[in-house]
Amino acid sequence: MKLAPHPFTLRQLQYAVAVADARSFSDGAARCRVSQPSLSAQVAQLEEALGTRLFERDRRKVLLTAVGEQIITRARAVLRETDDLVDLAQRSTDPLVGTIRLGVIPTLSPYLIPCIRPALRRAYPELALLWVEDKTEVLAAKLASGNVDGALLALEAKIGDVECATVGYDPFVLGAPAGHPLVSRKGPAKLSEIKNENVLLLDDGHCFREQALAVCSRGKAQELEFRATSLPTLAQMVADGHGVTLLPKLAVATEAKRARLAIRPFADPAPGWTIALVWRRRSPLAAALQQIASTARDAFGSLQPAVSVRR
Repeated sequence: MKLAPHPFTLRQLQYAVAVADARSFSDGAARCRVSQPSLSAQVAQLEEALGTRLFERDRRKVLLTAVGEQIITRARAVLRETDDLVDLAQRSTDPLVGTIRLGVIPTLSPYLIPCIRPALRRAYPELALLWVEDKTEVLAAKLASGNVDGALLALEAKIGDVECATVGYDPFVLGAPAGHPLVSRKGPAKLSEIKNENVLLLDDGHCFREQALAVCSRGKAQELEFRATSLPTLAQMVADGHGVTLLPKLAVATEAKRARLAIRPFADPAPGWTIALVWRRRSPLAAALQQIASTARDAFGSLQPAVSVRR
């Protein structure tokens, strides 16, 4: 069967995506490091080859047409698959040499990365891990677009259609000011004990907030109207008398000590979240990311009894 040549090039798709991202031909040309006339000519050839306009142009702004929105979305997917193809070929000899970009959520990075980084360095001395910290929603988008190769996230969050390898299960604990009745009782806490308690949680956008809120809902606790912007702020505000809170056990050694927060574990099965390394389906780095996750899992497991691991 004869294959007809495609009427456009990958470079033309790159130019069109750059214009769509920048909403500007001049800024798109700058991103691609070509002159604006050259980029404009290539985009025009692409539109002619496709038989439709992708952009509405005037002197002040550039807008995508309705069909342009659909074509640019597919163009991004084509370019992402092309990058994966090149990456697959380049890493065919050893995928654990070079650089891998990994995202991590801010409620994990200060506590998990120091734990697993030494083990990863020992296991893969020729691999450079570039860490990108951001919230779950942003990292999921970066993963889908190919801006990161994988991400350490909580599986309970909305992370899309991805492949994953579990690193460990991190239970939640109760945190309260020293002397608070909730943490003065002996033995692990039951969810029923937080009924009607005023609980301080993180602000919107943090997946830990969503997981902790679900626990509070089951225990019929009441969320305070104001919210914290980070786990250190959360711990300090509670230590200063602003209600009680939940913390990932992984953060306790740092945040409870810093804020002089009293801690009480939950009775089994303790609520918590499942930490996992996730990546795009059909990623050429899947095997390498599986190995990285395995090494991280072993390092995470060595923290016991500080944290629990569910496999």
